[in-house]
Amino acid sequence: MSEKNHRVSRRQFLNYTLTGVGGFMAAGMLMPMVRFAIDPVLKAGAEQDMVPVCDESELTTEPQRFDFKIDQVDAWYESEEPRSAWIFKSESGDVIALSPVCKHLGCTVNWASDKANPNRFFCPCHYGLYEKNGDNVPNTPPLAPLDVYEHKVEDGKVYLGSAKPKGEA
Repeated sequence: MSEKNHRVSRRQFLNYTLTGVGGFMAAGMLMPMVRFAIDPVLKAGAEQDMVPVCDESELTTEPQRFDFKIDQVDAWYESEEPRSAWIFKSESGDVIALSPVCKHLGCTVNWASDKANPNRFFCPCHYGLYEKNGDNVPNTPPLAPLDVYEHKVEDGKVYLGSAKPKGEA
């Protein structure tokens, strides 16, 4: 049996070296692009901090609109984003905080602003109606209930978090 000599020529050595260096350079350029594309998928949903909105003593059984601001960070840009909520106490004394954003096309709903429906939330854009508890009225444009804010009452203050669909809150 004869042993084969596996010597690498200069041309093959240069070819392997340049291919390897080119591969490392391509990987170095592609990895940030791949991470940029995949990172939002892997990032856990950012939870909003609870922010104080009003005193519990201000609440009645009639929905009231409270405006507040949240701190928002988009990449390196930090800003305060205005939000609002319809907050009231139920007959049993529970605090209810509803988003004012209509689930039809995103217009803002108002409490008792339609004379024909004095005890409902009304969306003036397409005449959408919601019951006091946020449920959508059948045969009106909204197909889902108003979102409900996560909330807590601590030291006499009402704190709100993020708004979620009614079944998830």
